[in-house]
Amino acid sequence: MKKYTDEYIASLLPFPAEDANKYTRGKLTLIVGSSTYPGAAALSSLASQRAGAGYTEVFTEDSIVSQLQMYHPSLVVRPWTSFNEHDLKVSSDHHPCAFVVGCGFDPGNPYASNITRALLRHAQAPVLVDGTALRLLSGRRFRSLCEDRYHAGYSTIITPHGGEANALARVFNIPTGDPEDLALMLSQAYGTITVLKGPKTYITDGDGLYCMDKGTPALAKAGTGDVLAGIIGALLAQGLGPVESCVLGTTMHAYSGIFAAQDYSTISVCAEEIIRYLPDAVFHLKEVAERAAARDAAASNGKR
Repeated sequence: MKKYTDEYIASLLPFPAEDANKYTRGKLTLIVGSSTYPGAAALSSLASQRAGAGYTEVFTEDSIVSQLQMYHPSLVVRPWTSFNEHDLKVSSDHHPCAFVVGCGFDPGNPYASNITRALLRHAQAPVLVDGTALRLLSGRRFRSLCEDRYHAGYSTIITPHGGEANALARVFNIPTGDPEDLALMLSQAYGTITVLKGPKTYITDGDGLYCMDKGTPALAKAGTGDVLAGIIGALLAQGLGPVESCVLGTTMHAYSGIFAAQDYSTISVCAEEIIRYLPDAVFHLKEVAERAAARDAAASNGKR
């Protein structure tokens, strides 16, 4: 199992360059929410802004567009009916981008399947699949699209909890008793980076495996998974590598939960507080990085 020090994780923070603009800082497009679950769209999109995405664009069910626009005016919100897979931006070093799909989809809406399929087929950028869209991946056509993306060199990230992981495993007869093996085999079977959420979160590209064990039961609340998807999506959109985005994103999410629980208790924390305390998580990791840099500088000076 891979080991990452706090200093290494802190060093991944994507602080913007002095000459940055909203596009060089990364564009995240989220295809999320529904009239049944508008909160998932709100939580994932705002979390992406707090995690540093320069431009957050949201496609959501037509009936809740105005609701989401009022929730946070800096979001660019468009109706699902305006989504065109042929207009998707290609990620580049100068203008990175990424996509998140599935948070808060209504399982009964056929549009969820169509738009997820179109995104996986056409996106030339990292795609994070969460929530209801995860249920689709076990289908033959979706498995084939994930395989095509893998061979084309485009990262697909899946973020299942235990029940969703078990459903994905069933089609391949993958044993589900050991979460480490489950995460590894899901990545190998689907050609994805897997973030298997739980009391301990396992992150793997099918080769190396990392355990993020800083979580708190305060995170065991509805909506916190949507927040995590927005955080990781924002890091992907800023050009951070897929595994690194998952490692840093889950750590930021965990520290946000820890700091929120200090003020609200593990009983009272809600998903909204995880977003509210993201800056505290950033400041904490920034301090870790600064202490490491000062220690290294002192050691270097001592050798002279």
